[in-house]
Amino acid sequence: MSSVAQGRQHPVTPGSAALIAGSRALLGLALSWPVAVHAQTVPPEGAEAVLSELSVTGSGERAGGPVVGYRATRSATATRTDTALRDTPQSIQVVPREVLVDQQSVRLTDALTNVSNVQPGGTIQGRSDTYILRGFRTQTYAIDGLVLNPANAFQPTQRDLANVERVEVLKGPASVLYGQGDPGGLINIVTRQPTLVPSADLTVQGGSFAFRRVQGSVSGAIPSVEGLAARFSFGTQNEATFRNFGGPENSRHFFAPAFVWTPDPSTRVYLNAEFTRQHSQYDEGLIAFRGRVPLDNVRRFYGEPWSRYYGEANSITLIAEHDVNENLTLRQAVNGQWGAFNLLATRATGVNAAGTTVTRRLTEGDSIYHSIDSRTEAVGRFIDPFGFRHTALAGFEIVDGYRHPYTTQGAATSVSFLNPIRGSVPQVGTLTLQNDLRQKLSLFGAYLQDQIEFFPGLQLVLGVRFDTADQLYYQRTPANPNRPPEQNLTGTSPRVGLVWRPVEPLTLYGSYTTSFVPQTANILNVASPPPETGEQVEVGARFDLIPDQLTVSAAAFRILRANVAASDPVNTGFSIITGEQRAQGFEGDIAGEILPGWKIIGGIGYLDAEVTRDRFIPVGNRLPAAPVFSTSVWSTYQFQGGPLRGFGFGGGLTYVGERFGDITNTYKVGAYARLDATVFYEIDPTWRFAVNGRNLTDRRYIEQPFNQFNNLPGAPLTVLASLAARY
Repeated sequence: MSSVAQGRQHPVTPGSAALIAGSRALLGLALSWPVAVHAQTVPPEGAEAVLSELSVTGSGERAGGPVVGYRATRSATATRTDTALRDTPQSIQVVPREVLVDQQSVRLTDALTNVSNVQPGGTIQGRSDTYILRGFRTQTYAIDGLVLNPANAFQPTQRDLANVERVEVLKGPASVLYGQGDPGGLINIVTRQPTLVPSADLTVQGGSFAFRRVQGSVSGAIPSVEGLAARFSFGTQNEATFRNFGGPENSRHFFAPAFVWTPDPSTRVYLNAEFTRQHSQYDEGLIAFRGRVPLDNVRRFYGEPWSRYYGEANSITLIAEHDVNENLTLRQAVNGQWGAFNLLATRATGVNAAGTTVTRRLTEGDSIYHSIDSRTEAVGRFIDPFGFRHTALAGFEIVDGYRHPYTTQGAATSVSFLNPIRGSVPQVGTLTLQNDLRQKLSLFGAYLQDQIEFFPGLQLVLGVRFDTADQLYYQRTPANPNRPPEQNLTGTSPRVGLVWRPVEPLTLYGSYTTSFVPQTANILNVASPPPETGEQVEVGARFDLIPDQLTVSAAAFRILRANVAASDPVNTGFSIITGEQRAQGFEGDIAGEILPGWKIIGGIGYLDAEVTRDRFIPVGNRLPAAPVFSTSVWSTYQFQGGPLRGFGFGGGLTYVGERFGDITNTYKVGAYARLDATVFYEIDPTWRFAVNGRNLTDRRYIEQPFNQFNNLPGAPLTVLASLAARY
């Protein structure tokens, strides 16, 4: 285990051995499924389209597999079945690995810049990632379709991309398949799977602000076991960052072993493990004052060099599938997660009326978490008496999550607002309790989904999920020492969608989807407050500008978020259920190849996100960090022949409109446009050299507003070079 300042060792999280043992037990259970189930036979037409997303053989793109170029055509994120994107009645964008390579992406934020109406929403003081999806903040994501610990307020580490095959964003509520979730959408990270054919890659990167990174992956068959393949991916990086102030460099180390076993053509078992260790400077960014965030010095830092953060995240995912026959597939998935973080830092608490002094406090915190998620599903394919084709999904999910953060605080010296001078010494022995939180969340959900094809070009998707949840949210503070009763709730999440293809290049769709999140707010004299809910109506279209090469999509949507909690103005330490928020707008995305070697990906979004009902927040206030207008485009060209064969170049533009930094709209951050570019040369199929420049105009801007004291500025002009070898 690593430690932060003061040399504190973090305790081993309990339960990790049990999670591993549970995974092994479920593997044995999955492989013992019966193989004699009768179903009506479906003609061979479309058989390849229903191959499992775990298959490591076969031709053509499959959901979860590699994408050739910038344009994906299939996904399982929206339906849990291998479905063509054009047959999905909800907006979904895919960022393939080739885009990550061309842009030299080292953050999940870099990948999501390519998706319309998605903005970075704050790093939680350099610890993790949050995002604004269609106007609403989300602080979690899914890996291979399994949502991370539902009890966590945020992940303890930033996501590494070393083993990422594609990043998929499902827009709008997704509770019908994923249970609790935010109304703006779901981010699903699809990992690289092992291959029986040997392959390997290694990339070395270096650039501005002492950035160094090495990442690689090796994959191939394990000769001693028939049908067993393995992949080992890793990434390790160090950087001083442009906001380093004398402390140790930031570092992140990531390792991900994965295995696929196909003992026979009808059985597939996939095991993926991930381990991340992160040391970073605890950095709150810039402070807002009198309605704006001063940008005269983007390196201004109100912490101390010894303010440090350490986080670790671990997960193991096991997915086993068995084809009983060509019409019935059984699937068992189990995911175990555990991790921890600790920190020691100074935090800003206020700015005096004259704008000359920032008051601070000393904070020390420790947190542990663990969870287990078990999901059992059956996918059936049949033709009903009317001749309609069905792909039916039935399943149930059991989730158990826990976290325990413990925070103490004490006095810290004040610093100048415009010229902070560091040098205070932490008085750890004087700290007193700030917060002792225990959250336990147990969920059970049962769901049904049917994709009905009336005839080629007309499909109906119906789905419903029923959830029950038990939650203990015990936040012990000096002002609120009493333990509240457990909360109990039930919820139903329906979904309906229609897909119509009037002519082959054009697909039209409409859908209604819902979401829910159990309340973590402490409501006075209310044991089980109603969950926060969301509902969306969406209509959209997809059109192949160039068949099999270039696709554009567009969507219009309206999302209502209800039962929003706010601070109780009368009873300190409690909240009240007050409000409703609405986000509506439209967006368009493009991905594919215009001409041989000329690729493009991008999106444009318009968003009207505001408070529509509340007892304390003025109606009409904009939702935080949600711009009215935003757009991004990235395009590359690589010569396909002649003396310049293998040479390529490209660039991109990202524009984000002005945003309010908080729900009360007390301050605003300005709009910005950022220019990026790349040149690269593939010497042969083995070697690739690239140089990327970001923020070529050296623009000063706020990339991620979070609250008055947490506003992360964008990096200045940055150059990053890489040398990659592939086998």
